[in-house]
Amino acid sequence: MRIVIIGADGQLGSDLMRTLRQDEVIPLYYPEFDITQVQKTREVFRRLNPEVVINTAAYHRVDECEDNPQTSFLVNAVAVRDLALTAREFGFVLVHFSTDYVFDGRKRSPYVENDPPGPLSVYGVSKLAGEFFVRALLERYFLIRTCGLYGKTSSREKGYNFVDRVISWDREGKPLRVVNDQWVTPTSSAELAERIGQLIKTSHYGLFHMTNEGECTWYQFAQEIFSLLGGKPHLEGVDSRTFGARARRPLYSVLENKRAKEIGLSPFSPWKEALEAYLKKKGYLT
Repeated sequence: MRIVIIGADGQLGSDLMRTLRQDEVIPLYYPEFDITQVQKTREVFRRLNPEVVINTAAYHRVDECEDNPQTSFLVNAVAVRDLALTAREFGFVLVHFSTDYVFDGRKRSPYVENDPPGPLSVYGVSKLAGEFFVRALLERYFLIRTCGLYGKTSSREKGYNFVDRVISWDREGKPLRVVNDQWVTPTSSAELAERIGQLIKTSHYGLFHMTNEGECTWYQFAQEIFSLLGGKPHLEGVDSRTFGARARRPLYSVLENKRAKEIGLSPFSPWKEALEAYLKKKGYLT
């Protein structure tokens, strides 16, 4: 299968490159390839003639999106619309990633794919707009919502993931204040990439939730990191209001992998097991 990966040097893109190495995979990197440059992207896809294009590019600095709505919508919505139009024109399958932040957190039980969205932030609204463009313009697509992603290669845009950041801050002696009222499911990008590799070989198109199993707060996630490492950091749990982030986050955004289970994809491991595997892979644990 001829597969193009947009953002192949990022957190998820790097794991997809490793997972899909048996296929004919063509990596595209920013800024040489910029999804906001419509004509150039069309020329690239015309030349490459892919069967599948996996888009991992996004503007996901959630708080910055509040101050830069134009950039947020340009990357997360308008450019996604243009990718969908290009997919329709050239006939390739588009794989695009969205977020748990399309929900408002009021449900208080895991969200399934047909639950109505209600984003609270510019970032969430822009990602939902991108979803709507994909669903409106294409019949053959895979739209993946995930949550709390972390991987061996840090996020290209953010420059870090949560696990590495809290370990780094602890080693530098910095106090750790972590929100304890936002419930999520931390998700291994390596495990997500493996399921994407399975999914694109099927014709089960549409919207999927894909995360590791279980749930925790960000504070509990940090606690588990240091429990596995045997550390005793100065770790303080605070509520969202005290933490004071500019963008509102849902207080509960756990996703249920309903469709993935229905079509028989390999199950994700519990989040604690995935975290331990990651810490070993990164050399934090032996």
